[in-house]
Amino acid sequence: MRQFGSVWALIEEMRVENPQLISPQVFVILMRKFASARMVHKAIEVLDEMPKYGCEPDEYVFGCLLDALCKNGSVKEAASLFEDMRYRFPPTVKHFTSLLYGWCKEGKLVEAKHVLVQMKEAGIEPDIVVFNNLLGGYAHAGKMADAYDLLKEMRRQGCEPNATSYTTLIQSLCKNEKLEEAMRLFVEMKSNGCQMDVITYTTLISGFCKWGKIKRGYELLDQMIQEGHSPNQLTYLPIMLAHEKKEELEECMELVNEMQKIGCVPDLKIYNTVIRLACMLGEVKQGVRLWNEMEASGLSPGTDTFVIMIDGFLEQDCLVEACEYFKEMVGRGLFTAPHYGTLKELMNSLLRAEKLEMAKDTWNCITASKSCAMNVSAWTIWIHALFSKGHVKEACSFCIDMMESDLMPQPDTFAKLMRGLKKLYNREFAAEITEKVRKMAADRHITFKMYKRRGERDLKEKVKEKKDGRKRRARQRRWGGAGSSKKTL
Repeated sequence: MRQFGSVWALIEEMRVENPQLISPQVFVILMRKFASARMVHKAIEVLDEMPKYGCEPDEYVFGCLLDALCKNGSVKEAASLFEDMRYRFPPTVKHFTSLLYGWCKEGKLVEAKHVLVQMKEAGIEPDIVVFNNLLGGYAHAGKMADAYDLLKEMRRQGCEPNATSYTTLIQSLCKNEKLEEAMRLFVEMKSNGCQMDVITYTTLISGFCKWGKIKRGYELLDQMIQEGHSPNQLTYLPIMLAHEKKEELEECMELVNEMQKIGCVPDLKIYNTVIRLACMLGEVKQGVRLWNEMEASGLSPGTDTFVIMIDGFLEQDCLVEACEYFKEMVGRGLFTAPHYGTLKELMNSLLRAEKLEMAKDTWNCITASKSCAMNVSAWTIWIHALFSKGHVKEACSFCIDMMESDLMPQPDTFAKLMRGLKKLYNREFAAEITEKVRKMAADRHITFKMYKRRGERDLKEKVKEKKDGRKRRARQRRWGGAGSSKKTL
């Protein structure tokens, strides 16, 4: 909660009442939290404050501080602290590893290599973790020649590269579509007696599938199983995503069956992928069947799963089913601000189909839910949807409900409602809303005239944006048609 002052007060209370509870780990937690908040000086101050509470910092605590700073983007400060403290806390392999990781993460490979020199000067031999961090730095920077040289150097120093070493490089090659080079490294790994693991195979499979080479992905999957490695959900997911990209629903279904046969239970990401593809292809019934199968296996649908199903039903104009799934999502406490787009699409679809009562019922379900704290954005979506479909009085009524929840309408919402009521000659409604808005503006120290003027300006800009958008789309259609004619000719 970033209440750092309260934390120190709590530790002071512990010192007075229960000093035996204060351990170095308490201060390590503080250091890590200060470091993650990029409060570097505060994190370092913790080290100086420890003796006041009967805790003397040691190499372990100092190492935790360095590690926290390096992992949170403060490696320059960590390196400076390391130099200042190296005579108080004798350097360890962990200290050097943290610094090297931090420099590699920042892409400062010269500084990272200097850490290796410092290690040797301190009489500490780099271990596999140190080398793998440096390999990761080279791979991230695309310096594969340096990475290959480092592999040779590791062997010369008697530190044989492990599965992580090779997988780090293979992942970088796959990311850059250098698939054959990745395979050569995979073969080299095998010939050097390094045991590949599930992560190595999964990385390769993911790389081939990402670039549309599904057949090679399946070949690697078969090889993996033959060698006694059990694929997991992460192994199957990239194959599934590749099939989704090609809109191959049947292949996705077969893959789910294959997973179940070998005892690899599909997870939520797998089901979401197949359900999304089924809905995209209009096979909503298949999506429902997969949903039921997923729940039967003990998995609970997540927010994304609900959104996929709701979108699928809306695409097929199955409004009743879309509302049912939306209400269930709300009931499970899964409806939050990031998914207001789904609310907008649902409400607009219902009102387009003239299902006003169904839309009201769905909205009331949200406001009645204790798990949904509706903000101005959500109310605005609903009010604007009503207004745009000609339900001006209903829009005004819900605007009053919003204000009774102590939420002030956006300026353009107010301006829009006033225009609508003016056309309806409904002065009483207009006066009631104006009076409430005027009072809310005063409570918030906002000038009503400025609020009103801003609303009218914002509304004009939005109307202009819509008109410009329509003109642009019309021009694009005309140009597209002309282009097509020319090609035909």
